Amino acid sequence: MSSNRGWRNFHYVVATGMVAAGLGLALGAHAAADPIKIGVISEESSVAGASISKAAQLAADEINASGGVNGRPIQIVAYDDHSSASDGVRAFQRAATQDKVVAVIGSYISEVALAMEPWSGRLKMPFITPGAASNDISKHVHDDYDHYKYTFHGWMTSAFIAQSICDFSHDILVGQFKMKTTVVMSEDAAWTKPLDERYLECLPKAGLQVLDHIRFNPDTSDFTPIFNQIEAKHPDTITTGISHVGVQPTVQWHDQQVPIPMSGQSSQATTTSFWKDTNGATEGVITASAAAPGVAITPKTEPFTDGYQKKYGVSPAYCGFTSYDLVYIIADAIKRNKGSTDPDQMVDALEKTDYVGTIGRWQFYGRNDQFTHALKYGPGYITGINLQWQNGKQVAIWPKSIANGAVKFPTFIKVQHASAN
Repeated sequence: MSSNRGWRNFHYVVATGMVAAGLGLALGAHAAADPIKIGVISEESSVAGASISKAAQLAADEINASGGVNGRPIQIVAYDDHSSASDGVRAFQRAATQDKVVAVIGSYISEVALAMEPWSGRLKMPFITPGAASNDISKHVHDDYDHYKYTFHGWMTSAFIAQSICDFSHDILVGQFKMKTTVVMSEDAAWTKPLDERYLECLPKAGLQVLDHIRFNPDTSDFTPIFNQIEAKHPDTITTGISHVGVQPTVQWHDQQVPIPMSGQSSQATTTSFWKDTNGATEGVITASAAAPGVAITPKTEPFTDGYQKKYGVSPAYCGFTSYDLVYIIADAIKRNKGSTDPDQMVDALEKTDYVGTIGRWQFYGRNDQFTHALKYGPGYITGINLQWQNGKQVAIWPKSIANGAVKFPTFIKVQHASAN
């Protein structure tokens, strides 16, 4: 045990997918002892981040029950980075050098993913982030491809998230509710810098004049002054960019009866545990997400959501959907490589990804694109959805093609120009 003394405070879990009994001799003694290890580094104490390892394990269990990858089982090796960049880097190093994983799925926090990204190149380890959004992740790949090519961006970039929210705002807030003004309220974090830049560009084009732009410290414990500042501007809506923070502003918005709708991005509100976490204060909150319960973005969406809820008691956060898909995408890349887990061959295969998962059709941008190795955004690929909390449930309200409900605001919300259909 002495050699592991430095890891005493580092939570380390090895979760091995169960191999279906029916496989019998198909796996063989050698293959059973020679699993394909995928490292999963996540924020287990985070409302959103905890979905990453759980969803990955669910995917591994399913793949193994169907015979594994060319007869070899997938083994998820899971690590908790405690939302710490330094812990994330140590986990990445351990995964690559000691635990001999073939790829790493890691982190929904941009600061953590950006800290791990250089190590992907240094250790030649395929690395896909399932939730971090910062444009810099794919920009590094674009600017120094030979070094950073092992990194892939498995969720929408901040710019695409903002564009999706602007498209929703145009169609629903402006088009349906005749809203004209907003205040942008974002936490000060790596992922919100490009998010806010795109907000300030695309919200006016969507029909919402930006009256104020507030960036707050993620350690903020009292949002009263911020909400007072916003109310003084009399906007029709608040456009959020919150992920690390979620419970506190939501509870205060509700308890103080702030009469302005909250839409935008609230990452913690993408999982159904958020209702309990806020004691129902999230009623009426609108957030962008990857998918939602009861929404069939593809034929794979609802079976995964139902299976996750059955196993874990809550719905996955947005990064749970992506993590689940990414285990399948890594397995598919290895299959197309005839079982090879050579890192350069895996990069080649991942670049050729064309996979329909739970959130839509997965492809990655190429070497010459602005967002190299980022998830393709747009019709026919991934566009995300907007959901609203209504009576304790997540209701998909946009896009129209998959919506299963209409926008309903709490009674304390005053919609200035309402002429809803």
